[in-house]
Amino acid sequence: MKLTLNVALLSELFIENRHEAEAEPMKKYMKGHFEFLGIKSPLRKELEKQFFKETGILKEPFNKEFVVALWEKEEREYQYTALTYLEKSLNKLEKSDLPFMEKLITTKSWWDTVDGIAPKPVGTIAEKFPEVIKETIDGWAVHDNMWLRRAALLFQLKYKGKTNDALLYHYIRQNANRKEFFIQKAIGWALREYSKTNPASVKKFIEAQPLAPLSIREGSKYLN
Repeated sequence: MKLTLNVALLSELFIENRHEAEAEPMKKYMKGHFEFLGIKSPLRKELEKQFFKETGILKEPFNKEFVVALWEKEEREYQYTALTYLEKSLNKLEKSDLPFMEKLITTKSWWDTVDGIAPKPVGTIAEKFPEVIKETIDGWAVHDNMWLRRAALLFQLKYKGKTNDALLYHYIRQNANRKEFFIQKAIGWALREYSKTNPASVKKFIEAQPLAPLSIREGSKYLN
């Protein structure tokens, strides 16, 4: 009952603030994959803040059903609020939540949601329970699903000095010949981010490992 009321309250806030003139450009930016209410990020974040305050949902245990309910909504803003909820619930995540993250990564998949899940929820779970790397994430790095491969490449994105560079480079080697734009871009992004912490290591890797031009260009941005 409470879940239904929470989703209804969020929907009411969003529908009251929808902007049809903005919806079409937002849909176009996402290549037409998703419908939008036309709520730009600054306003959506204000509405989320109001929603979280009024419902007190962040003070409760992590609620997968709430995330699922938002994931099932047609308009993309609901998935963005689910990502905000996940980010604000990182300290509540357990090892048992990783299969749920995999389901989210592989449902309504696009870079915007995958990039919200991989470095934060998945990265947090893997840091707290490193055994999931061998148990699960190693498999993602060579999975048939491109978005799981991208998630494996990006899950250490926020680790900085804690980055396992041997693992990062291993995953990159496994994907270096992939032709997908989103894989080549992820390789470059991961290298670029790690180069802020260990530029010598990244430079040496890029010089030694054949990579797509896009990956090299992205990965070298802070090295030149």
